[in-house]
Amino acid sequence: MTEPTHVTRSVLADWPLADPGSSKQSRGTALLVGGSSSVPGAMLLAGEASLRAGAGKLQVATTDSVAAQMAVSIPEALVSRTPELRAGDISPEAADQVLALAEGAAAILLGPGITSPEAATDLLREIVPKLSDQRVVVDALGSAYVTEETEGLHHLESTAVLTVNPTEIALTLGIEQDQVDDDPLAATLELARRARAVVLCGGSEKFVADPEGRCWRVSAGCPGLGISGSGDVQAGIVTGLLARGAEPAQAAVWGAWLHGTCGEVLADSIGPLGFLARELPAVVPRLLGELAG
Repeated sequence: MTEPTHVTRSVLADWPLADPGSSKQSRGTALLVGGSSSVPGAMLLAGEASLRAGAGKLQVATTDSVAAQMAVSIPEALVSRTPELRAGDISPEAADQVLALAEGAAAILLGPGITSPEAATDLLREIVPKLSDQRVVVDALGSAYVTEETEGLHHLESTAVLTVNPTEIALTLGIEQDQVDDDPLAATLELARRARAVVLCGGSEKFVADPEGRCWRVSAGCPGLGISGSGDVQAGIVTGLLARGAEPAQAAVWGAWLHGTCGEVLADSIGPLGFLARELPAVVPRLLGELAG
C-alpha cells in the first residue's frame, strides 16, 4: 500500500492555493443543500466556514421552517426555501430548485444537517446524476447515497469529495467499523477507488485519498474537535476552497489541515476541551494568511 504523505505547513507551502482574485465573482459561489427542522445549525456552521475559506458568494437551500432564521443568521447568503418532509428533512421535491441554483455554483455541498439516510439518498438521487460542471462535496449522511448507488459519483470524473467519518465509511463499504478503525487509510483508499472520488476520513487522525491511489495523513487536531458541528465546519471549509478554485484533492488536504489546526489554536487560547464548533471558522482566515505569507 502507498505510504501517505504527512501533511505539514511546508507540504502545503509547496502546494499553494491559486490566487483567489479580488472579486466575489472570481472566488466562486458555494451552494449548500441540506438541513432539517431539528438540526438547522449544521447549515449555518458549514456556510460560515465556506465563506471564511474564501468562497466569494454563498447560497443556501434549506427547509421552509428554518430558511428565514438562516437568512438572518447568515446575512451574506442568498437563502432559498425548499419543501420539507413531515419529519423535518429537506424534501426530494427541492431538486429542481437546487438544480437551478447549481447552474451558477462553482462548488456544491450536499448533506449537512439531514437526519435520515433515506431522505439524503432520495434527495441526492434527484440531484447528483444531473450535475456535471460543478465540484461536489457529499457530507455525512449524504454518503448514504453512495452506499445505495455505488457508481453514483462516477460521471463527475473524480471531481467529487466525500467528507465522512469512520462509521460512515464502514457503512458505505459494507464492513465492520473495527476494520476501519484498525486501518483507516486502507478503508479511505478503498472508498476513493470504488466511488471514484476524493475521500476525507475524519477522526483523531485524518486521511485523504484520491481515486488514483495518492494519499495523505493529517495529524493536526486535538480532542476538542470531537464536538457537535465540527464535521459541518470541515465540510464547509472544503467547499469554500473548491469554490475559490482548488482542485478536489488539494481542497480536501488543505481543508483537513485547516480544520485540525483551527482546533489546536482554540485549544491553546481557550482550553483543550470546551471550545465550540461555531468558533472554528473565524480562525481559518488567519491560518490561510500565514500560509500565503
